[in-house]
Amino acid sequence: MIKINRIWAMPNKWTFTIKPIRELLKKYVKDGDFWVDPFAGENSPALTTNDINSHLKNPHYHLDALEFLSGEESKKYSGGLYDPPYSITQARMYGKKEYASMRYWAQCKNELARIIKPGGIAICFGWNSMGLGKGRRFEMERILLVSHGGSKNDIIVTVEKKVLK
Repeated sequence: MIKINRIWAMPNKWTFTIKPIRELLKKYVKDGDFWVDPFAGENSPALTTNDINSHLKNPHYHLDALEFLSGEESKKYSGGLYDPPYSITQARMYGKKEYASMRYWAQCKNELARIIKPGGIAICFGWNSMGLGKGRRFEMERILLVSHGGSKNDIIVTVEKKVLK
């Protein structure tokens, strides 16, 4: 059974600082766990972080997300965070024409699924509840809707577990 919660919180461009999201991450990303974040921005709790923006201080790597994920070993991580730009319009701000293609984002999800161990967790953020999905062998466990009120879109957070098969 999927657990679904909805909570209001102030928006912030740094997703992981939003209180209910920060609290959810504390439940899943434990100290010493080997998590990966290909779109880390700032404040990511993952041990291995990447963000294409070279002006950010915290990410370990500053590569294109697909390039970063493709270079990682299969079944290496106990969990992955997927917090990309939420729309093609947002993605275009990074200046790469590939980002306007849904194929690019599907490839990123394929690679993230590949590097998470069976039994591992994927936590995805965006304006939809697709997550990584059954086709990539993930089962939905939890959905968190973070409402910001007014004309702001909710952030939809999905928590999925990679099946052992």
